[in-house]
Amino acid sequence: MATASAPGASAPSARAQLPGFQIGASGGIAFPVSDLGNSTNTGYNIAVAVGVKPYASPIGLRFEAAYNEFGLQGGGGNVNIPAFTANATLALPAAGFTPYVIGGAGLYRPSANLTGIGSGNAENDFGFNIGGGFHHGFPGHGEGFCAITMHSHHSSTSATVLASGTIG
Repeated sequence: MATASAPGASAPSARAQLPGFQIGASGGIAFPVSDLGNSTNTGYNIAVAVGVKPYASPIGLRFEAAYNEFGLQGGGGNVNIPAFTANATLALPAAGFTPYVIGGAGLYRPSANLTGIGSGNAENDFGFNIGGGFHHGFPGHGEGFCAITMHSHHSSTSATVLASGTIG
């Protein structure tokens, strides 16, 4: 299974910043592709993040809790993929919009919900992610970001890859 998201079509979100400590939220539209695209419609993703990044350092740490959902084609239920990840970030030197790379590992819990039947068998899967984006500071108002991240996780019966594009 694979999905892709468009950062330009993402929903607005909030982000606040204290010295060295970051907290934020993001959202986006998720487009299923590959095997997942054969059975589901366009979906969405939302996430909350907590991080720390000392001002003098280009390296940071970010913990994220995310939720992706895709409706089944023809109705009758949905597929959802909650994820909890720990990531390292590396800001690249630039003026204005600052590009960064992100990567880490986490726990993914995909499941299907069928109308009239309920939830399918969900299992915890270990996975990893890698991506990039850019952030821009707004004096007196914190900062915003736009990112695309690839996620890959494997269960005992299948592998799932998804790309999420978010604005936060």
